[in-house]
Amino acid sequence: MAAHSRTYAVVGLTLVAAVTAGCSGSGSGSGSHAGSGGPASGPTTAGGQLQPAPTESNPPGDIPDSQVYVSYRPAGGSFTGFTLKVPEGWARTGQGGTTAFTDKLNTVRITAVSASGAPTVGSVTNTVVPQLRSQVPKFSSPKVSEVTRHAGRVVLLTYQGDSAKDPVTGKVVRDAFERYAFYRVGHEVDLTLSGPVNADNVDPWRIVSDSFGWR
Repeated sequence: MAAHSRTYAVVGLTLVAAVTAGCSGSGSGSGSHAGSGGPASGPTTAGGQLQPAPTESNPPGDIPDSQVYVSYRPAGGSFTGFTLKVPEGWARTGQGGTTAFTDKLNTVRITAVSASGAPTVGSVTNTVVPQLRSQVPKFSSPKVSEVTRHAGRVVLLTYQGDSAKDPVTGKVVRDAFERYAFYRVGHEVDLTLSGPVNADNVDPWRIVSDSFGWR
């Protein structure tokens, strides 16, 4: 009878040890799972971690691809015999023979003047460049060439300069300029497109300059 009692005691101790080990293993496994599962869920604001900032689809100065263009025909001024497309919704201002359309950091400026002859690379280099050098802050990198647009051959002057100081922020932007000189029978229309030097506005400026036409 004593032998049987000792046998039962040994078996009972063995079962208790097995259950204890199983519970200990299960608890350890659960703790490991919870620890590895936490980071996998990603950063949360409750944990004090900041979410990544969204990427800007249009950096400052870039005209969006969705921009719509509308026809502009001057109704008054020294000369009204032309038309072109300008970005829809941009603020319009006018002074004398100049009309400007502006949005944020970009500007489309149109000036009509009387001219006795067609502009050339030489005349723009010798006359216009010195004028702009005295008018545009930190004027630099002038380049004059002839290019083709839908209206025909035109003289293109590209250059850089500082913008006027923002009255609110006090900041000054480095601008890139494209100035197209169109001419027909005693009339010259100067189309100047400007925006920040780092902006990618090649396509919008091509749309505007290609849209110019005489009427």
